[in-house]
Amino acid sequence: MSEPKALNRRNFLTAGTAGLTALGATAVATRPSRAMGANDRVRVAICGLHGRGKDHLENYSQVPRAEVAALCDIDETVLRERLADIEKMGIPKPATYTDIRKLLEDKSIDAISIATPNHWHALMAIWACQAGKDVYVEKPCSHNLWEGKQLVKAAQRYNRVVQHGTQIRSSTAVREAVQKLRNEVVGETYMARGLCYKWRDTIGRAAVQPIPAGVDYDLWIGPAPENAFTKNRFHYNWHWNWLYGNGDLGNQGVHQIDVARWGMGLGFPNRISAMGGHFMFDDDQNTPNDLNCSFEFDVPGGQRRMITFEVRHWITNHEAEIGTKLMGTPEPKRSENQARLGPMAGSHNTVGNIFYGSKGYLATGDEDAGTYVVWMGRDQEQQSSVHGGSERAHFSNFIDCVASRTRSDLNAPIEEGHISAGLMHLANASYRLRRTIHFDPDTQEAIGDDEANHLLRDGDRGYRQPFVVPKQV
Repeated sequence: MSEPKALNRRNFLTAGTAGLTALGATAVATRPSRAMGANDRVRVAICGLHGRGKDHLENYSQVPRAEVAALCDIDETVLRERLADIEKMGIPKPATYTDIRKLLEDKSIDAISIATPNHWHALMAIWACQAGKDVYVEKPCSHNLWEGKQLVKAAQRYNRVVQHGTQIRSSTAVREAVQKLRNEVVGETYMARGLCYKWRDTIGRAAVQPIPAGVDYDLWIGPAPENAFTKNRFHYNWHWNWLYGNGDLGNQGVHQIDVARWGMGLGFPNRISAMGGHFMFDDDQNTPNDLNCSFEFDVPGGQRRMITFEVRHWITNHEAEIGTKLMGTPEPKRSENQARLGPMAGSHNTVGNIFYGSKGYLATGDEDAGTYVVWMGRDQEQQSSVHGGSERAHFSNFIDCVASRTRSDLNAPIEEGHISAGLMHLANASYRLRRTIHFDPDTQEAIGDDEANHLLRDGDRGYRQPFVVPKQV
C-alpha cells in the first residue's frame, strides 16, 4: 500500500491566527522563520517538565546548536526542580512560564518541545504552529485521530518543522534493519508484530484531595472535562485514564506500532480489530492492561499485509530474544533442567518488533538496545548487528532541520507520526466498541460506523472551553 497522499491546498482552511484568539489566547501573528547563520543557536522552550520533559532538558542541553531558552509547567515545584537541574548543568537560566499561551507570545522562541500529558499534545502543537514556532511533540501527537489530522494541516499550512517523538526512527540499528527489510533480507515480508510487555503494577484507588500547592490544575486539565483532583489523575497515572491518556498502547506501544508500519512500508490500515481487558487489578485504571490488536492492509495486486500488536502488563516470557540480548541484559544462569519461564534476569520487560518474511524473520529491540537480529531459513541461522542508541540523535535531527528549514530531512515528520498514532487510536476504538472497524485510508474515517467516527473525534469526552482544538487551523 502506498503512503497517504499529501494534503492539498483545498484542505487548508483560512482561519489564520483566529484559532488562538477564539481559544482565549492573545493572537500571535505568524512570523517568518528567523534566518540562522552557521553559529546561531535554536532557542527552544520545553513544555511539561515532570517526567519525559526532564529527558528533553537533558538532551537539548547536550545538542550543540540548541539553547534551552524557556521552561513551561503548571507545577511550581517541578519548575524549581528543573531550574536546579539547569544550575547543576552550568547552562544559562531560562525564562519560566506557567501558561503556554503567554510563552507563545515570546517572539524570541524558535521552537517548543512538548512533553505534557497526551490530551494537551495536539492543541499545544497547533497553537505553536499558528504562532510561528517549530515543534517537537512527544508521542502520541494526538489524543484522538481527528486531532492528528488538524495538526498535520497546521504544520503544512504554516510551513512549520514538526518532529514526532518516535525516536526509534533515529536509531542507526533500526534504520539499517528497515533498509534490509526493504532489500528483502528475509524475503517478502508479510507480517510485523509489535511487543509491549512491561511490568505495570496496580495504581490502586485514590481519594479526592486538595490540589497541591503551586499547581495550576485548571491549566493541567486544559481541554479535558473538569474533575476533582486525585493523584491517579495527575503525574504519570493519567496514562491509564481515557480522559487524558491512551493506555500503554499509546504510551509505549506507539513506538513499536511506528516501527512495524515503517518496516513494512505501510500507511493506514483497512481493517482493525482489538480485544483485551483490564485484568487482575481492582483500581482506578480504565484503559486495558492486556490488549491484542490486528491491523489488516490492502496492498496493490490484491494482496494483504498484517501488523499485530500485543500489550501485556505482568509476568510473561520474552520472545525472539527481545528483552535479553536485544535489550542488552545478561542471560540468567540456569540449571539444565530449569525451564525458560517467567521474567529473565536484568529486565522484566520485552519491548520490540518482529518481522516475518518468506525466508526468515528479523527482530529489533527498543530504541536503547541498538541491536537487531536476523534468523534465516529452516535452521534459523542467526545474524546480528549492534549500533548506538537514538535518543539524542532524534533531538539533534530536529534542531538541524529547524536551522536548515528542510522538513524533508526530519526522521519522524508529523505526517508519519499522525499515521502511527492513528493506528493506536483505531485499535483503542475497536476495543472500546467491541467490534472490527472498517476504515478508509483516503478519508481517514470509519466506513458506515458513526459510533467509531464519533469516538475517533473524542466525542465521548469533548473539549472544555477555551481549550478547544480548532476546526479551522
